[in-house]
Amino acid sequence: MTRTDAAGLAVSGATPRAQEIYESALAAFLGWRRTADHPLASATHEAPGFVMAHVLEAWRLLCSRDRAIAHSAQAVAKRAAALPADPRERMHLGAIGAVLADDYEGARRRLGELLRHHPRDALALQVAHTLDHLMGDTKMLLGRVASVLPAWSPSLPGYYAVRAMHAFGLLESGRYARAEEAASEVLAHDALDARTHHTMAHLFEMTERAEAGARWMSQHAVAWSDGSVAAVHCWWHLALFQLARGRFDSVLQLYDQRLRGDRSTHVADLIDASSLLWRTELAGADPGQRWQELADAWAPRIDDAFCSFSDIHAMLAFVGARDWARAGRLEAALLQARATPTRHGSSTRRLGLPVCRAIMAYGRGKDSRAVSLLGTLAAQAHRLGGSHAQRDVLHLTLRSAIDRLRRPVAKWWQASLPQAATVRGPAGMLAMPAAAR
Repeated sequence: MTRTDAAGLAVSGATPRAQEIYESALAAFLGWRRTADHPLASATHEAPGFVMAHVLEAWRLLCSRDRAIAHSAQAVAKRAAALPADPRERMHLGAIGAVLADDYEGARRRLGELLRHHPRDALALQVAHTLDHLMGDTKMLLGRVASVLPAWSPSLPGYYAVRAMHAFGLLESGRYARAEEAASEVLAHDALDARTHHTMAHLFEMTERAEAGARWMSQHAVAWSDGSVAAVHCWWHLALFQLARGRFDSVLQLYDQRLRGDRSTHVADLIDASSLLWRTELAGADPGQRWQELADAWAPRIDDAFCSFSDIHAMLAFVGARDWARAGRLEAALLQARATPTRHGSSTRRLGLPVCRAIMAYGRGKDSRAVSLLGTLAAQAHRLGGSHAQRDVLHLTLRSAIDRLRRPVAKWWQASLPQAATVRGPAGMLAMPAAAR
């Protein structure tokens, strides 16, 4: 007997119990909750032929910047491909196969076609939304969700997750008032929606309301930190608000306790850590030995050849630590990667390698070269993926390099005064003595 899910979509191979477990796991995945993976094993054990349970497991793995995690979806996809499936499920499996074949554009096209036929497939929408974000496609980040919204209503399970995606798409498109309106609608329904609190953090960041942002994030910490997959990233946002307020001690305390307290090796956590330490140095504070620990954590990923956004943040850590050997190893790996006919090879040629070289130039005090590289790449930076707020680290570095070029007197002070009289400046470079500022 064919069963249907909560959105009225047919599902193959499910039992009532397995479907109940799947619906719970899907809701957790849509709601950015860490419990998404745990029930799935029970669902596939209960009903080994339940196609969508395998599909959800595969997508959960593939929506990652971590090469090993993404590649682990191959075994799941192979099991699912051997099962009887309906046309919608086959479209999911085709998109999964495209990602595994390194064809992210093909996967996005397949998911777009799926959503044209089944606009209430919230899983397909969330995955496509994630791929749009990873590929830096701001236009589709908003347009894709907007195109399916008419098929949804508040009475349908998953509606507020779709509305939350819409809020983020509005935000990244610069429509801040409408984004805040959409976010408020979601939070009125579910005050614990972690995804929407994350959107609010971005709103405060992009509209330069650091004090209000710090207050919001502190007041709603339980909503976005308790069991949320975005917890570390939201602590990063709170640290940015503290940084904007000049509260360096609070920033480094958040770094030590929330970003690196458990010495996480997850790529997303390492990205946040690199970005925060680099920004802290750009602001004139000294992270001390924190750079070395972070560089050590990034080192095993030098040869990943998977994600340029990650490569750039690894380079931030190596240059911040003055670990020129590892920085050189990464540059050499990117030189090799740029010749490959892969998604990573293409992004390395366009952006990954030149941005990493700009970071190295900046760290060595070669500001003219850093400005030349970063200035040329600025218009394409969105193709790295991530959010506007995350990519700001490149604009901040460019601005700092320009500032150092405009103030050559700082170099005279560095040469003429003892080191003890100076303070640490952008990205570990010695800055003008405090007494001379």
